[in-house]
Amino acid sequence: MFGKNLTYYRLKAGMTKKELAERAGVSQMTITHYEKEERNPDMKMLKSLASVLGVRVSDFLSTRNEHVKFAHGEFRKNTTLTKNQQEYVAASVEQYFGRFMTIVEILGEKVLPAPPACHQLELQEDAEKSAQLLRKYLEFAPEGPIEDLTGKLENKGILIYLLEIDNSKFSGRNGFVNGRPYIVLNKTMSAERNRSTLVHELAHLMFRWPEDQDEKEAERQATAISGAFLFPKEDAIRELGLRRKFISPDMIHVAQEYGISMMLLAMRAKICKIVSEEQVKSFYMTVSQMGWKKNEPSRIPMEEPALFRQLVYRAVSEEEISLQRGAELLGISYAEIAKECCFDKE
Repeated sequence: MFGKNLTYYRLKAGMTKKELAERAGVSQMTITHYEKEERNPDMKMLKSLASVLGVRVSDFLSTRNEHVKFAHGEFRKNTTLTKNQQEYVAASVEQYFGRFMTIVEILGEKVLPAPPACHQLELQEDAEKSAQLLRKYLEFAPEGPIEDLTGKLENKGILIYLLEIDNSKFSGRNGFVNGRPYIVLNKTMSAERNRSTLVHELAHLMFRWPEDQDEKEAERQATAISGAFLFPKEDAIRELGLRRKFISPDMIHVAQEYGISMMLLAMRAKICKIVSEEQVKSFYMTVSQMGWKKNEPSRIPMEEPALFRQLVYRAVSEEEISLQRGAELLGISYAEIAKECCFDKE
């Protein structure tokens, strides 16, 4: 347990083994031995490591669910994340879903909806048809905005985790935990970008992708499917009209209704031939000067996965676990969980 916890908190702090070793006054090999659990530190060293990493000694000693099996999707070959950053994403996913699956074991597997079978859908000749197929497979309406997409996917058995990582190079990743599909998103991104990334990763999970397909082409297709899924062509034409002379501020209301960015709406309008390529280029030049290319203002609330929290509250209410254990699983204070699970008697 200690080794995995040390690795997690080291990566969370953005430190290499060498950096941690230097600050703790030991060799890099010693840190390696600790993380591989080939050697155990004494209490003095535990306190030193905890001080360097800004955590409590008890954080190192918290138990982990050893019954959880992970199959992480690979990072894209052209990713700009460092090896340490990639390891941090994986370690965070395992730490979070390890706690998640602990409460599932306590309440029973039936508390989770059966997820849709993955890699079952055939890619269609264009993104519009693929997006429609994906909507149908997930039993969503063929048209119209999808509110609380995160909650709806959780109710279909797809596990979602918002990772606190201040790194714009990471947007999302998918994989499997105990055979169930998961999607991890960057919590620091805008709500609109998270929705787009969520469907992008969903496309990677649900469609069968040719093994010999070029990675860049697969990414382009998944992005196109995501846009068509969130803002179908029929909706775009109905909401925006058949032809527009330019992209105007009133279109922001449509973007907000469908939970997408204006950058994505403009791209969809071009694909649907509602506006010309020149009009989109002009729009991009204008908003680029406003800083939208990297940081477009968010106009919708962030969608938060709620299933894990709900299951912990249920276990506390049914007296399957104590308030203290519930707080530990959720990583919150005793006061916070008591407020949610206990009525004020005063």
